[in-house]
Order: sequence, then C-alpha cells, then structure tokens
Amino acid sequence: QVQLVESGGGLVQAGDSVRLSCTGSGRTFTSFVMGWFRQAPGKEREFVAADRWSTNSISYADSVKGRFTISRENAKNTVYLQMSNLKPEDTAIYYCAARFGPIKVSRFEYDYWGQGTQVTVSS
Repeated sequence: QVQLVESGGGLVQAGDSVRLSCTGSGRTFTSFVMGWFRQAPGKEREFVAADRWSTNSISYADSVKGRFTISRENAKNTVYLQMSNLKPEDTAIYYCAARFGPIKVSRFEYDYWGQGTQVTVSS
C-alpha cells in the first residue's frame, strides 16, 4: 500500500509562487509515475503534470507549461510542484497521485491519491 501526503498550499496573490510537496510511504518512489492533478469547484479533476523517473519523462498540461515545474527528491520519497506566475484560474485543490507504467493524463489511470491541498490565488 502507498500513502501520499501533500503540503504547501495556501492563499497567495496573482503572480506569486508556491511549491507543493508530496511525500510517500510504503513503496519506493522510483517505481512510480508521480502526477499532480487539480480540481476547482464545480469542475472535473484535471491533469497538471507528471514525472516518470525511470525514463526521465515529464509531461505538463498546456495551461501550466512554462509556469509549473515538477521535480523529485527520491532520497526523501518526495515529489514537488513548483508553481510560478500564479493566476486566479489556478485556484483549486491540488492532488498528488501515483501509478505504475507510462505517464497518463487521465485521473482514472492513477491508483494512489493524496488527500489534497488547497491553493487559492487572489487577483
């Protein structure tokens, strides 16, 4: 079993930067694709970014390219999402997720989820 715990959310202003962290336990991170998703009120949970360490593969949603960066620190079983130049439309609950195999953008393809962390961007 894998447990994921996110941290780092909060209330920020447009243009600010925030770094989210997701720490896992139970299995080594190097085996997993680690993804970040987000869900705004009244909307579906959507893909943000994912990283597959074993193939050095990374993928981003078009809406965050150039502003968000996903990275890992395997020794700490932690994946990060550095978010810069934040916009009000980035307001959402951000979830960390994990799966085996190639990077997928569908939330239905991920087996393990954290509880989420709220990011609110004021204009």
